[in-house]
Amino acid sequence: MKAVKFLAASTFFVVLACLIYWGHIAFFRVNVVFYSAIVDGVLAAIITAALVWRVESFAIFNSFEKCQMLIIWVLTAYSLAISVPAVLDRSLSFYILEKLQQRGGGIQQARFAEVFTQEYVKEHRLVDVRLTEQMESGTIEIDNGCVRLTAKGDRLATFSRFFRTHLLPKRRLLMGQYSDDLTDPFRHSTAQVDYLCK
Repeated sequence: MKAVKFLAASTFFVVLACLIYWGHIAFFRVNVVFYSAIVDGVLAAIITAALVWRVESFAIFNSFEKCQMLIIWVLTAYSLAISVPAVLDRSLSFYILEKLQQRGGGIQQARFAEVFTQEYVKEHRLVDVRLTEQMESGTIEIDNGCVRLTAKGDRLATFSRFFRTHLLPKRRLLMGQYSDDLTDPFRHSTAQVDYLCK
């Protein structure tokens, strides 16, 4: 009986999370898709938990079990936020599929770099989106046209470089060949650039 009631409450939670998310994106402003999706899911989890605490038919659950249910729903909200809106919003892989579909099902492989630099960056307002996300996260600040790392951003960049260098695959399949190129993508960066802040 508990399993059935838990599944019913969980189904209600998922439906409510989807409705709150839809209402949020349809009628309210959104700063960062991932963060807003998490807030929507957590709100749905709290509402569902409040109902479980108040509705008599859920009295078969003790307080500890109800807390476990809330934790499960919050973790599910986080997973859903990452797995659906954030992935679709940020995914280059989905962009490739959508672009292929838009162009009738096929694009010359040799022209993909052009598609990415000339179309993807512009169509998805990639620079605007990523700078907005970083500012909202507190990892960068923009001052007189100069984008600068904050202390938090510097710590995250240091962690990211460490993880990339030491904990990403050294033999990763890239277009039919195994390579460690992505463990140090700056290895072949241009040494002299003219876009630094003065």
